[in-house]
Amino acid sequence: MKNQSATMEFILVGLTSSPQLQTLLFWVFTFICAIALAGNTILIYTICICRKLHTPMYFLLINLSLANMFSISVTMPKLLQILWTHRKSISFYGCITQLYLFIWALGTEIFLLSFMAFDRYAAICHPLQYMVIMRKEVCIGIAIGVWLAGMGNSAIHAGLVLHLSFCNSNIINHFFCDLPPVLKLSCSDTSLNETMTFMADVFFGIGSCGLTLTSYCFILRAIFRIRSTEGKKKAFSTCSSHLIVVSFYFSSIIYTYIRPTSNYSIDRDKYVSLLYTVVPPVVNPVVYTLRNKEVKEALKTITGSGRLLPRPQD
Repeated sequence: MKNQSATMEFILVGLTSSPQLQTLLFWVFTFICAIALAGNTILIYTICICRKLHTPMYFLLINLSLANMFSISVTMPKLLQILWTHRKSISFYGCITQLYLFIWALGTEIFLLSFMAFDRYAAICHPLQYMVIMRKEVCIGIAIGVWLAGMGNSAIHAGLVLHLSFCNSNIINHFFCDLPPVLKLSCSDTSLNETMTFMADVFFGIGSCGLTLTSYCFILRAIFRIRSTEGKKKAFSTCSSHLIVVSFYFSSIIYTYIRPTSNYSIDRDKYVSLLYTVVPPVVNPVVYTLRNKEVKEALKTITGSGRLLPRPQD
């Protein structure tokens, strides 16, 4: 293979070249990673053992937490190694594997957020038919579908990258192997890669964002029709947490991926990428816990019982 004979490894520049700052960032990101993994684990555990939370919304939230943990576990270990040991090399196939796993996690998260918006639409706009629309078979089908769609999309991109030649620079100005900076290093024609990237952007990015925005347009229309102020507050509170996460997440994704390749600025984009690789896994469990009365009550029940494995709550 051309790429094997020319480039056997890449060099990840990372976030900074200052040894003192690298040490500081190592402990900062170690703390962030620990908080993200612990927060999502606690959230999943709480939902699993509390029967009151065995609803479609929380089933999708479990999958989102798993995708968050998957995403941060793909990018953070290598970044922490670079910051601690200052060894910035990554093998060619290690880079492709990281790229494949990250795109898988990213695509899955995007689709999950859009279907969570649809779930809120069904709950607010069609409350009487909600359990029929979001029945168990539909929820399981959605979960399987989004994970398979994410995996298929990442397989296409990783497979196309394997057919490229890398015979010039092997320095990736990023802290992990993301698709845009890897394509910039290729000395062969990347038009097919860029075409498939654009199609994926339309399908995953614009399609998911469109479904989310459409769902919230109907939700807002239904909320404005509610006459009582208390009813409006209750309806809005059921989707406010998700709206915060979606607004933050989609803005950074759209900025990074849904742009012409000529407009990429790797120096700037690698810091923007922190907004959708590091921040969401930390923010999501906090937002969904602090702004969700049911989850807070379940956590109080668990911590108040004083048992590591409390009995499921009715």
